[in-house]
Amino acid sequence: MRAFFTPLHRWAGLAIALFLIVAGLTGAVTSWDHELDEWLNADIMQTPGRGPLQDPLTLAAAVEAADPRAQVNYMTLGLEEGHAASFLVRPLVDPGTGRPYALDYNNVFVDPVTAQITGQRDSRAISLSRRSLMPFLRHLHYSLHIPAFWGTDRWGYWLMGGVALVWLLDSFVAFYLTMPRPLRSARGGAPRHRKPGNWWQRWKPSWLLRWAAGGYKLNFDLHRAGGLWVWGIILVVAFTSFSLNLYREIFYPLMSLVSQTTPGPYETQAPAPLGTYIEPRLGFADAARVAQAEARRRGFETQAGGIYYGGDYGFYNVSFFDPADEMGALGMGLSNLYIDAADGRVLGEHRPWKGTAADVFVQLQLPLHSGRILGLPGRILMSLMGVIVAMLSVTGIVIWERKRRSRRLQQRRREPPPA
Repeated sequence: MRAFFTPLHRWAGLAIALFLIVAGLTGAVTSWDHELDEWLNADIMQTPGRGPLQDPLTLAAAVEAADPRAQVNYMTLGLEEGHAASFLVRPLVDPGTGRPYALDYNNVFVDPVTAQITGQRDSRAISLSRRSLMPFLRHLHYSLHIPAFWGTDRWGYWLMGGVALVWLLDSFVAFYLTMPRPLRSARGGAPRHRKPGNWWQRWKPSWLLRWAAGGYKLNFDLHRAGGLWVWGIILVVAFTSFSLNLYREIFYPLMSLVSQTTPGPYETQAPAPLGTYIEPRLGFADAARVAQAEARRRGFETQAGGIYYGGDYGFYNVSFFDPADEMGALGMGLSNLYIDAADGRVLGEHRPWKGTAADVFVQLQLPLHSGRILGLPGRILMSLMGVIVAMLSVTGIVIWERKRRSRRLQQRRREPPPA
């Protein structure tokens, strides 16, 4: 068994190591994405206006009036004095060319009191500028910024989801390889029976770090013992990485097969072909009004915080959350209502801790992955885990390289000297 699993772990680990280094380091930073984004861009996200807050639709109209080439497709509904309202925009079609206008931004920030635009940025830009750094790292974390081709923009999600699935399975292989080798009789027969205490004693070195040894031995211990101590957390991170990236393709269909789920429109509707746009018959104002009335009827505890219409699906996604704490307690503070963009019907809802056991398990994937399920300690833990995952990948590469060099050296020594 070990002769099979050792090379399997080696090559699976090498295949995903660079991806895990990128995902780990970016994840360590994006655990604090909102705080870092506001710190880096305080000049456009913190606003001087004080007084009565304007209607979000008025702010959206100001965004569109500032650039007739742009149309709002997300607006902030939960406004806060001193904090800019965030709007996403999409380019309209140029009548002269029949193609969308070329916009160098897709995110606009507006003072909710004065309706003055405080700044713009392109959240899809591959850039290390302070404006785009945090959105760049977020996209790099889960999709590597792989562009759309062959009719889909999901390639990056599929790649990183596949990496996560290999990582998850390889974690079980790695755990097995840390265990003591079976004891065999002197003649090479079947493994001898032994007391459990003896087995644990032989496994103990796998959990220890030989700090004084330095060099290769310490590198090996960091890889083996480091992985063992956080093995359970690695399983959670790897599984949730897989479930979030391959949600529609694999995770949700499998959940529906093994348990009872409550599908919403994202699960039942197919997205429009890439590059096409489903024109809504219902406007933002009507969709928000329907959603707010329905939320009151259903007893939602928070107010509408944002509304989105992407055009790839034919419904509005209205989110309900506390603007001061968007993720809420345990990372489960976000509720959603889905409003048909053609006739205003309510197509479904997402409410934390509601639904079947499978529904709640699906809801827990992002809070578990981000660590927000444990509040601030969980976010700190996941930030540290990002660094540890990168460390495990680097030490694994070092182990492989050292063994590769050793094998080559032994091979040269066995070769007969030239005549």
